[in-house]
Amino acid sequence: MQVKDVLTDNVCYVSPQASLEDVAKKMKDHECGAIPVEKNDKMIGMVTDRDIVIRCVAASQDPQTMTAEQCMSPGMLYCYDTDEVESVLRNMGENAVKRLPVVDKDKKLVGIVSFGDLSAACDNKASSGEAMENIQKAA
Repeated sequence: MQVKDVLTDNVCYVSPQASLEDVAKKMKDHECGAIPVEKNDKMIGMVTDRDIVIRCVAASQDPQTMTAEQCMSPGMLYCYDTDEVESVLRNMGENAVKRLPVVDKDKKLVGIVSFGDLSAACDNKASSGEAMENIQKAA
């Protein structure tokens, strides 16, 4: 099974200049915990709910003035929509991430896939369990 068969395609993104208040509102509206940051049609980072808590709230920054670019995790990890579910699960475990942006062959954002999406679709439950152990160790 391929990632395109299980991804969430109702994905939104923000510009680097978006305030964290706006990012958090988008997270609430879209019921998600991570939003890609795009500049000139390219993903340049990801803002997670954890990033907002650690880099803004816990650092006593103002979410109305701090931008997505100031808070985001740079260095994008992503997968392709044609990648096999099991290989992406393995990759998530190795990199200790719970969500990945999904791009098409032209590297255009087409969705987001979560560990839960992949785990539910994976035929090899041992791969799923091993990936989760790696993610939990890193947390």
